[in-house]
Amino acid sequence: MADLDDIYNTRILELAAAIPHTGRLPSPGGHGEAHSKLCGSTISVDVALDPDGEVVTGFAQNVKACLLGQAAAAIVGREIIGTPVGEMKAVAETMRQMLKDNGPAPSGRWADLALLEPVRDYRHRHASTLLIFDALERAVANAQGRDASHRQAI
Repeated sequence: MADLDDIYNTRILELAAAIPHTGRLPSPGGHGEAHSKLCGSTISVDVALDPDGEVVTGFAQNVKACLLGQAAAAIVGREIIGTPVGEMKAVAETMRQMLKDNGPAPSGRWADLALLEPVRDYRHRHASTLLIFDALERAVANAQGRDASHRQAI
């Protein structure tokens, strides 16, 4: 099992202290929110998509989450603008598999998400770590005119 020092390390603290794109978009194409019933963390996301609905062109977030949720939101906030929707969904799925099924960590420009890999040993922290992805998927589905309510509060 990972030591708590592996999870709550200096890099995680630095990321959580520098969450980019906070607030709201003036004219979002979609909005999504995710809430963890276990810890009370909530993340809400606004997105704008390109005219084809396939690339994230604008992003804003309100993060009221624990340190792990903040760190994940900081990494996503740093990388999401300009990301194709298919890539965003693949990263979200990779994170779920990394934490829940002992899968590999994201790579490439998303490699900092591997900092959260030690969380896999703490199942009660998975939901808060994945909140940004749940909120983002809902916001994108909302912007594309689809219902993403299948991922309700965790």
